[in-house]
Amino acid sequence: MFRVMSRFLSNATNRIDAKGRVSVPSAFRSVLAQRNIQELYCFQDFVFPAISVGGLDLLERFERQIAAEDPFSPDANEMSLLIHGGGVFMKLDAEGRLMVTDFIRGFTGISDEVTFVGRADHFQLWQPQAFLAAQAQARGERKLAGKRS
Repeated sequence: MFRVMSRFLSNATNRIDAKGRVSVPSAFRSVLAQRNIQELYCFQDFVFPAISVGGLDLLERFERQIAAEDPFSPDANEMSLLIHGGGVFMKLDAEGRLMVTDFIRGFTGISDEVTFVGRADHFQLWQPQAFLAAQAQARGERKLAGKRS
């Protein structure tokens, strides 16, 4: 499916510049290039206060799920509302920066820094403290359940 090097892994925090742009980590830009992702599909995550970012394959995966449902069902309508109504297309500039728009800021609470979080086939944009808190909570829940992480 994917080679190890073509996955979004780890996390990094970068500052937003005076023009509202943030540099996407070079490791993430490399994965975008390897996967030939030119246009970024961004949507408001279903669970976390984060923006999920991937290629057209990510959007198409959700659209296949929607198409498998009765088009008038509550599930298909809710999924479309989240995927289409809560999504936008974006592009990196020539220097590998992403514009941190009101779409991103309003949903995540991001102000002056962005934490980029790898999620294998896509990555997420987080407010740094929210990411640290969610990661600590996930680790704590796994320990309580007796699972190794």
